[in-house]
Amino acid sequence: MVQIKIYGLADQLNPIKAKLSNILHKSLIEVLQIQPEKRFHRFFPLNKTDFYYPNDRTENYLIIEISMFEGRSVDTKKKLIRLLIQEINGNFNIPINDIEITIFETPKYNWGIRGLPGDELTLNYKIEV
Repeated sequence: MVQIKIYGLADQLNPIKAKLSNILHKSLIEVLQIQPEKRFHRFFPLNKTDFYYPNDRTENYLIIEISMFEGRSVDTKKKLIRLLIQEINGNFNIPINDIEITIFETPKYNWGIRGLPGDELTLNYKIEV
């Protein structure tokens, strides 16, 4: 299971949401080997009065939070971060200093999915990549 939250200024984020979602999803499929139908993205376009960030960031500043079952290797997570930064920078010309990604890993038993704790689910994909 992988869920993504994306935060940014509304004027900057809204025009790129669909393409950014496709980039995120393609990267998850490639690196984490998730199933193509497993797209869970939530966008949080914010007003300037609701989004404070350091002076060394621009209006393009993005915060991407990725929540997932624990079990992926450190190398896999680093590969995902590098690919996302490269793809976002390359596709939208957003400076790399304006892209922040945090991965939150949670034991399967801390997720409730389809009426069950995550560790009681039969998954059709591999977590240990």
